[in-house]
Amino acid sequence: MTRQPRRPRRLRGLLLALLALVPAGAATACTDSDDRPRVVVTTNILGDITREIVGDQTDVTVLMKPNADPHSFGLSAVQAAELERADLVVFNGLGLEENVLRHVEAARESGVPTFEAGKAADPLTFQAHDDGGPEEEAGQPDPHFWTDPDRVRKAAGQIADQVVAHVDGVDEKTIRANADRYDGQLADLTAWMEKSFDRIPEERRALVTNHHVFGYLADRFGFRVIGAVIPSGTTLASPSSSDLRSLTRAMREAGVRTVFADSSQPKRLAEVLRTELGGQVRVVELYSESLTEQGKGAGTYLQMMRANTTAMTDGLTGA
Repeated sequence: MTRQPRRPRRLRGLLLALLALVPAGAATACTDSDDRPRVVVTTNILGDITREIVGDQTDVTVLMKPNADPHSFGLSAVQAAELERADLVVFNGLGLEENVLRHVEAARESGVPTFEAGKAADPLTFQAHDDGGPEEEAGQPDPHFWTDPDRVRKAAGQIADQVVAHVDGVDEKTIRANADRYDGQLADLTAWMEKSFDRIPEERRALVTNHHVFGYLADRFGFRVIGAVIPSGTTLASPSSSDLRSLTRAMREAGVRTVFADSSQPKRLAEVLRTELGGQVRVVELYSESLTEQGKGAGTYLQMMRANTTAMTDGLTGA
């Protein structure tokens, strides 16, 4: 797609002045469709965080639908065009949105400011685990930084900086006030998670998930990642029979009897693991990579993290 030249800021101001001479109805139509600031966000988790920061200062378009898989969702032609019309693009990066990153790169090359939140959040790298994986990814950056709310605080502050720097017409005081308010809510979330996880005995702080997604949470709150049914940082990989054998062996050695499966992913692989261990495994659903629709359990990032913390604490204490 050939991108139309972006208007210089002074020209935008001149156009707004000229619109004052146009009849009110026509002016409203023009400004609503063309000059309203636009922030486009790739994932719905970052979309919620961004909306908390910008409030009503800009339009926020979120490309990823509720309950979608960030590793596999794609864009329509209309959504791809939205990226190149944006005043700012916020994306997770670190390889997460595997089918979308080329569109983000195209927008960047056409002159749209972009912000890679994962890279700004002090990323960890994948580590090899007791299940033998993700060996092919060891040393590569882990994109799932949002499972640590302290890193989200860092990313949220930088999103505010990016909006102020690149989006014309926003009120900086409002953006900063929104960011400060949300930062306080994230700090409260961290404190509440710490208190909740204190209920889990040290010997039970062992995680097995559908794929390797909770490395940041484990690092922040003192868990051990035993392994994953899919021994990879992406859901696009598939486990082999030897992968499952390695994982069941690691689980037996660690005494783990709970597997956490993402609510937006089929649980078939976790159920297979339950069969491998003689039906003694409990499968607990988490919202690990996507928000839900509003009112469906994880409509916001804060709701998602509280729901996951409760499910993990109950699952690992036998409640």
